Amino acid sequence: MANRAEEILRRKPPEEPPAEDGLPPWMATFADMMTLLLCFFVLLLSFAEQSEQKYRDALGSIKGAFGVKEVRAVSDEMAQFNTSRTVKDMASSISHDERLLLGVVMRIKSLLADENIALKAGMGVTADRDGVVFSAQSAALFRPGSADLADGADRILDKVVKVLKDYKLNIVVRGHTDDRPISSPRYPSNWELSAARAAMALNYLIDKGGIEINRAKAVGYADTRPAVSNDSDENRLKNQRVEFYLHMPQRDAW
Repeated sequence: MANRAEEILRRKPPEEPPAEDGLPPWMATFADMMTLLLCFFVLLLSFAEQSEQKYRDALGSIKGAFGVKEVRAVSDEMAQFNTSRTVKDMASSISHDERLLLGVVMRIKSLLADENIALKAGMGVTADRDGVVFSAQSAALFRPGSADLADGADRILDKVVKVLKDYKLNIVVRGHTDDRPISSPRYPSNWELSAARAAMALNYLIDKGGIEINRAKAVGYADTRPAVSNDSDENRLKNQRVEFYLHMPQRDAW
């Protein structure tokens, strides 16, 4: 009997130790690491400067790179100036930068006031909260189908030079065409023509006007940014234009 009892004891499997309560040790370490990472990224977010305008500007730059028309933000005050509001009414309600741009608009308009009607045809001045756009028809600046300066183009470009010397603003010269294709050995498409015209106007501002090169740049948009629909000869003439965008130095505008 004793031997049988010993044999039964030997065959009985050993009892397993009771399971510990709670999470496995590795899970606690993993949870601590995730918590520390979360705190780290929250801290980074608290240091970051959240600016909706910067995101909009970046989006506008991406759209511009792909030839999409960029709609720049216009403050209510500047929009009213572009319509009918008087300068006196605006003076007390706009910021310092907007007052500066308002002065630029008035300066350009005063320079154009002394010119004859033929020269001012197709010219316009508009403003947004970052800069002022002075637009002139390509026919007033260049010979047809080329980037060679036309007679009298210096009168327009000299006015841009005067404004740039009066105000510490940067400038982007933007060339535009209509939708009619062009093909020549010198200008295979409207892209080359619009870029050449912008570069030629910019070259005048730098060489003849003495404007610092780090304040200026040029870009050609061909027919990707029409001012009006290309549905008539008159509208196509309006789209053949060169824009001088004078903007705040802190803005990297195109």
